[in-house]
Amino acid sequence: MTRHGRIILVLLFLPAALFMTACREKKVDFSAQVKPILNKHCISCHGGVKRNANFSLLFRSEALDTAESGKTPIIPGHPEQSEFVRRITSNDPEVRMPYKEHPLSKEDIETLKQWIKEGAEWGDHWAYIPPKATEVPNLEEAQSGFSVDVETWAKNEVDHFVLDKLEKEKLSPSPEADKATLIRRVYFDLTGLPPTPEQASRFIKDTSPKAYETVVDELLASPHFGEKWASWWLDMARYSDTKGYERDVGRTIWRYRDWVINAFNKDMPFDQFTIEQLAGDLLPHPTDDQLIATAFHRNTMNNDEGGTEDEEFRVAALIDRVSTTWQVWQSTTMACVQCHTHPYDPFLHDEYYKSLAFFNNSRDEDTEGEHPNLRTYTPEDQQKLETIRAWVKTHAGPEKETETTRFLKTLEPKYHPHDFDQFVDGELIDTKWLGIRPGGSARLKQIPMDGKKNLIFNYWADAEGGSFAIHQDKLDGPVIASYTLKKTASGVRQAVLLPLHATPGKHDLYFVFHNPKIKPSQSVCAIEWFAFRDELPGSAEMQSTFMHLLNTQVDNTPIMIENNAEQHRQTHVFERGNWLVKGKEVKPDVPTALNPFPKDQPYNRLGFAHWLLEKQNPLTARTMVNRFWEQIFGAGIVETLEDFGTQSAAPTHQELLDWMALRFMNEDQWSMKKLIKTMVMSATYRQESRLTPELLEKDPGNRWLARGPRVRLSSEEVRDQALFAGGMLSKKMFGKSVMPYQPDGIWSSVWSGEYWKESEGEDQYRRSVYTYIKRTSPYPSMMMFDGSSREVCVIRRIRTNTPLQALVTLNDSSYVVAARGLALRMMKDRTDPKDQIKAGYRMILVKDMPGQKLAIMNRLYDEALKEYLKNKDAARKLAATANDSPQLAAMTVVANAMLNLDEVLTKE
Repeated sequence: MTRHGRIILVLLFLPAALFMTACREKKVDFSAQVKPILNKHCISCHGGVKRNANFSLLFRSEALDTAESGKTPIIPGHPEQSEFVRRITSNDPEVRMPYKEHPLSKEDIETLKQWIKEGAEWGDHWAYIPPKATEVPNLEEAQSGFSVDVETWAKNEVDHFVLDKLEKEKLSPSPEADKATLIRRVYFDLTGLPPTPEQASRFIKDTSPKAYETVVDELLASPHFGEKWASWWLDMARYSDTKGYERDVGRTIWRYRDWVINAFNKDMPFDQFTIEQLAGDLLPHPTDDQLIATAFHRNTMNNDEGGTEDEEFRVAALIDRVSTTWQVWQSTTMACVQCHTHPYDPFLHDEYYKSLAFFNNSRDEDTEGEHPNLRTYTPEDQQKLETIRAWVKTHAGPEKETETTRFLKTLEPKYHPHDFDQFVDGELIDTKWLGIRPGGSARLKQIPMDGKKNLIFNYWADAEGGSFAIHQDKLDGPVIASYTLKKTASGVRQAVLLPLHATPGKHDLYFVFHNPKIKPSQSVCAIEWFAFRDELPGSAEMQSTFMHLLNTQVDNTPIMIENNAEQHRQTHVFERGNWLVKGKEVKPDVPTALNPFPKDQPYNRLGFAHWLLEKQNPLTARTMVNRFWEQIFGAGIVETLEDFGTQSAAPTHQELLDWMALRFMNEDQWSMKKLIKTMVMSATYRQESRLTPELLEKDPGNRWLARGPRVRLSSEEVRDQALFAGGMLSKKMFGKSVMPYQPDGIWSSVWSGEYWKESEGEDQYRRSVYTYIKRTSPYPSMMMFDGSSREVCVIRRIRTNTPLQALVTLNDSSYVVAARGLALRMMKDRTDPKDQIKAGYRMILVKDMPGQKLAIMNRLYDEALKEYLKNKDAARKLAATANDSPQLAAMTVVANAMLNLDEVLTKE
């Protein structure tokens, strides 16, 4: 070969050689290249669940440890000496790994060998590294080729990140949506309701540069904003109006729903929003609202069925709280760590129980009365409570005043019948209430009696002549109290005060019951709870008022209250997740893989809440930004909203996610409204949603955001829009949940007389966020549109489009009534059916109806009118108003069909 030829060959192969050198110089990325291979092929046998041959690939220390065979699986820097490499490259099927599976590809083997050669370093998954300041991409550096002028197209920093990604994907952004589409989109996203034609017209005609921002600000300030966003949060809070399980009886917890609505409307900062829900009761001098906020974790299910074990279902609620908290705030699938170390992510088995220890000392114990509750008094009784507070503060000091107020508002601390043991001729009636027959007894074990001068107990008795005595330390021990029971009115429970004469220290208390007037098989009385208390200072009148308040009928809201020192619980690891098999004791703490626990915080729920909100926590801010993004754009930057772990979907715009997370925490000071405004003000959000052939081919799921969002409306939005279009949606806010129309026979409530009692008047047409939700039988039409039964935390609803949904919108009475209301609005002041149809379309979609659709709807009207002119009874039944004309019936059919159109059920 000539010298000239050799030069040509060198020039030809030089780029390839340089490329190979560059590839060798770039180290293998553990998280991006190695971890996916291990998770797919190895971790199921060598990870958190299983450690076959005592070899685990979950953590570096485990992988480099000696295996059962005595060999070292991975020797950093020496793939040729590593047993791991020998196994994955062996030709012997009994030796080769993965065992009895297809061998790894040559590419995967080379990646693993190179990784070991480079030192077998374990990289941190992106989600477990705190977000770092990210530079906003410079538009001046954007290449030409976009179909729009990027400098005029972009509205804020979000667009810079999106354009940077579009450029890499060789895609162009879409132009801004027409004003009618945009106004309807932003109305639904911020308030869950469509605009009126008048509101849309005002925006369309406003040509000022601030027109769109003015609308956004108005919607953020609207009271409907909180109603829309509360529906989203209540899925995660698993809010329901019933307790769940078989009996699924009613629960009064609607004040929590109202608290959430108010919190969003007031733009409560997300850090405060978090702290009050997880630990509002642990704040100094908590307000009633802060106590109600803790109902977030009282939305857990409660089992009232007879024969159940209270402790079992207390633990079930406790486990639900741990899993829910980690999913809601950390996008972490912590539930599997209940039974074993996480198979994919760096969370150890005992770390689950360290998290559980934060929640294990709340007072709730799966009782029928849902204790503890916040007792909401009438204004008159509240004034009596304030009088007692002032008296106690004056005569016993602020500490005693706080304790007395807490008891009057929550009845805590107290003991429940399931705390008794050593039953003699007695039982827990229906496993709920203490019921002892004449001559029988039960023991309350090791009760601290220091300073306890009184016993308050809540009971009911069906007969006169009953009594009981309390013996100290043994059945025939000294009597420290006795009481003659009175017959109570049917269904009425009475709290009474009994003086005690106990010696200080801890004592076993034996309760012995008598009543010679009843049958030996009959319980003397039923007792719901006991509270040992010291004396109220000084005044018989104050004591009388105190007992009056305890016996007054009040509204109750289940809340969280922390145990006092006397009732503190130890927390143990459950072996293989079984609550009956307790392992070593653990103390509250957080996983070592994440940010350290703040030094200035207590190891309780309040401290845990602060830990979640630390600026160095890598997950909280990202999680919430991602959740809001999904609500606005239809899909999260990380599609798997519930999981940011190594098995999650990769973020499409990680730099954007981190930039928004830091802004959310810092510049926005956790303001949820500011975060939402940043998103909806972007040009990315304002794009038209038209799907071009190019986008269909390159990005059918709109992951790169080259077009605007187009998704189905939520179940609440579908129903509320229909009522809104029909002119009947109530503006009434807050209060008890309502029961709009529901077909007969849906509810089948066992062990109770509860039934669906249809609400009257405007309550029939209130927003869907106020609809009564029964867990075992949720509102059917909303379930058809992917609503949640709220039995467990739901992070994201999976959107569907099924024929059953059309059956609902075309036949459900709520939608037929709404269609009739819309038809009446369409016909008002208009005589030409075409004009009426066009008006109806504008009322729903705030834009003109295309001619082709108008022709179809007009033909539908003509055909329906012919039918109803022949069958006036059917017309009268459908119209169901003073105006029972065939024309109204026919126009109702048209309105009903319009409410079922795809563009009506979609946010475009």
